[in-house]
Amino acid sequence: MRGAVLVAIAATIGNLLQGWDNATIAGAIVYITEDFDLGSSLEGLVVAMSLIGATAITTCSGVISDSIGRKPMLIASSLLYFVSGLVMVWSPNVYVLCIARLLDGFGIGLAVTLVPLYISETAPADIRGSLNTLPQFLGSGGMFLSYCMVFGMSLLNSPNWRLMLGVLSIPSIFYFALTVFYLPESPRWLVSKGRMLEAKRVLQQLRGTEDVSGEMALLVEGLGIGGETSIEEYIIGPADGLADDQEPADKDKIRLYGPEEGLSWVARPVTGQGSLISLVSRQGSLVNQGVPLMDPLVTLFGSVHEKFPETASTRSMLFPNFGSMFSTADPRVKTEQWDEESLQREGEGYASDAAGGDSDDNLHSPLISRQATSLEKDLVPPASHGSVLSMRRHSSLMQGTGETVGSTGIGGGWQLAWQWSEKEGGDGKKEGGFKRVYLHQEGGPGSRHGSLLSLPGGDVPAEGEFIQAAALVSQPALYSKELIDQHPVGPAMVHPSETASKGPIWAALLEPGVKHALFVGIGIQLLQQFSGINGVLYYTPQILEEAGVEVLLENLGLSTTSSSFLISAFTTLLMLPCIAIAIKLMDIAGRRTLLLTTIPVLVVSLVILIIANLVTLGSVLHAALSTICVIIYFCCFVMAYGPIPNILCSEIFPTRVRGLCIAICAMVYWIGDIIVTYSLPVLLDSIGLAGVFGIYAVVCVISFIFIFLKVPETKGMPLEVITEFFAVGARQVAAAKSE
Repeated sequence: MRGAVLVAIAATIGNLLQGWDNATIAGAIVYITEDFDLGSSLEGLVVAMSLIGATAITTCSGVISDSIGRKPMLIASSLLYFVSGLVMVWSPNVYVLCIARLLDGFGIGLAVTLVPLYISETAPADIRGSLNTLPQFLGSGGMFLSYCMVFGMSLLNSPNWRLMLGVLSIPSIFYFALTVFYLPESPRWLVSKGRMLEAKRVLQQLRGTEDVSGEMALLVEGLGIGGETSIEEYIIGPADGLADDQEPADKDKIRLYGPEEGLSWVARPVTGQGSLISLVSRQGSLVNQGVPLMDPLVTLFGSVHEKFPETASTRSMLFPNFGSMFSTADPRVKTEQWDEESLQREGEGYASDAAGGDSDDNLHSPLISRQATSLEKDLVPPASHGSVLSMRRHSSLMQGTGETVGSTGIGGGWQLAWQWSEKEGGDGKKEGGFKRVYLHQEGGPGSRHGSLLSLPGGDVPAEGEFIQAAALVSQPALYSKELIDQHPVGPAMVHPSETASKGPIWAALLEPGVKHALFVGIGIQLLQQFSGINGVLYYTPQILEEAGVEVLLENLGLSTTSSSFLISAFTTLLMLPCIAIAIKLMDIAGRRTLLLTTIPVLVVSLVILIIANLVTLGSVLHAALSTICVIIYFCCFVMAYGPIPNILCSEIFPTRVRGLCIAICAMVYWIGDIIVTYSLPVLLDSIGLAGVFGIYAVVCVISFIFIFLKVPETKGMPLEVITEFFAVGARQVAAAKSE
C-alpha cells in the first residue's frame, strides 16, 4: 500500500501549511497589533479573516469538487497559499493584510475540506483512519516549525511580522508541484463520472497490484443511493460440488457469485436470531435499546466490530482460507492478466459498443461479466458463465498471512458478492434480477471450523467447511428495472456514466441515510469547535502570558513574549508523539473509542485550569499548572477530537454527494471557528480565563454525551458499506417511530 501512503502524505502538505499559518498568525498578531495600533475587535478580525475566507470558499467547494474533481481543487489551494503569502509580505496597511488573510483562508478552506475526502477516497479501508490522521500530524508539525521560526525572530531587536507571514509562499511552491505532477485524481470520483479506465489505472498505482477488479466493482456499486437494504445472515459453504449450470437442491439455499470468474458459494439463510438480526428484526423495525436515547445505528455498527476480531482492521480476515475453501479456480494456475480486449480476442460472443483498444466504453465487460449473451436469452441466470463480475480469469486469494491479495475482498473483512434471483411475473414469465450482497464474517476465524451445534438452528452443510456471515442485501447500482427497460440485453451493456450524477443531487440530501449522516457530521463538527481548541490555539501566547508563564523562564533572560512562543513551540512538539499514537490506534481501537477515552481528559484539564485561575496560588504553581493543563489539553485533543470529526465526515456520505455533504459540514465547522476565534478576546476581557474555560468544559461534556449516543464506529469498513448501514439504520429508525 506504499502508493496510497505516499499519495496521502503528499496531499497532506496542504494541512502542514494550514498549521504553519495558524501558529504564525498567533505569533505575528502581537507585532501586528503594535504596528497598526489595533483594538481588540480589529485584532480579532485580522485573525478571523482567514476563517471568513475558508467559510466562503467552503460553500461552493463541495459542489465544484463533485463537478470537476478533487485534484483541481487541491491545485487551486496551493496557488491561493502562494499568492496570499506574497500579498502578506507586501501589506502596507491592515486592509491589504485582511485581503491577504482572506485569500489565505480560501486556500485553507479547500485543503481542510478536501484533503480528508481525497484520502478517504484513495486509501484502503484497513488503513484509512491512520492515513486520515496524517493531516493532524503534519498540521501540528507545521505549527511546531512555525513557532520555532517565530521564537527565533522574537529574539531580534525588530521582529518583522511581514516576513513571518510571507514565508508561507516558499513551501506552497512545493505543494503546487506535488498536486500538479504527482497526485492522481480520486478513483471514486473518476468512477462517478464514468471514466473507468482511468480509475482502474489509478487504483493499480495506489494498490501496487494489477488485480483491482473487486475494488473497481465496489466503486461502481457506490454509485447507488437510496436502494432498499435489508440485513440478513447466512451460513455459507463451498459450491465446488455443484456444476456451473446446477442450482442448489435445497430450495432454501441460494447461490452467491463473487467478483472473480469461477467463484461462487452456496448460502442458506440463518433461521434463528443471528447477532445482527437480533438487533434488527426481519420486518425492519428496531428492537428496544438497552440505553435510553441511544441511536440504534450505533449499536448496529458496534455489533459488527464486536463479532469480528480486532486484527481485521489491519488485514482482511474474511474467509482466510478462501483459496482452498471456495475458489473453483486452480490456485496453481499462473495468474492471467485481464484487459479490455480479452472478450473479443477469446471469441466469447460479447460485443462491446465500442470496439478497439483501451477505452472507457470497452470497460463495460469487467463490471458485469460474460453473461451478456445469456442475458439476451430471457435473462437466464449466469451460472453457466461462472460469476457476475470478472476482471481476471484466475486470481490467488487472500490467505490472511501476507500472501498475494486477490480481488475477492473489499477491505476490513468485507466481501462483495451478487445473488441471482428469479420470480414469476404477472404474465407467467419468469423475471430475473441481481441483488448486491456485502458479506462480513461473524464470530472470528474460529467459526470457520465448527460443529452443527455451534451455530443457530444447526443450519450448516453437513460436510465441508462453513462460515457464518452477516449480509447487507440491496439493489446493485447497475441492475435496476429502469436500466433493464432501457437496455434489454442486460446490465453488461450499461456504462456507469449513465447512472452517474451530472451534478449535485440535491434530492439525495433528503434520503434518510444521508440526513442521518448529516446530523452526525454537523453535530460533531459544531461541538468540536465550541470545545474551544482553535480559540486556545490562536491565542496560546496571550493565554500563557496572562497565566504568568514568564516566571518559569525568567532565569533564561527571555522576554514575556519570547517565553510564551518557546512554550508554544514545546507544546506543539509534544503533540507529535501523541498524534503518532493516534495514527497507530485509529484503525485498531477505533474512532469512537478514542473520542470517549480522551474527551474526559479534556474536561479534567479544563476544570483544573478553572481552579488555578480562581484559587489564589503562588505565581510559580499557578504558571506551572496552567502550562501543564494547556499541554495536556492540546495533546489529548490532537489524538482524537482534532482529526476524527473530519475523518468521520469523509466516511459517512455516499460517493455521489460526498463533496456536497462534506462542504455542508465544513461550513458549519468554519462558522463555529469564526464565532469562537472572534469572541475569545472579548470573552477574555469580560469573564476572564476561568469563565472561558468553564464554557469549553461544559461543551466537552455535551460532546461526550453526543458521541456516546449518536456517533457509530466506522473503523475498517469500506465507505460503501458505511453508507449502506446509515441507509438501512435510518429507515429502521423511521419505521420504529411510525409504529
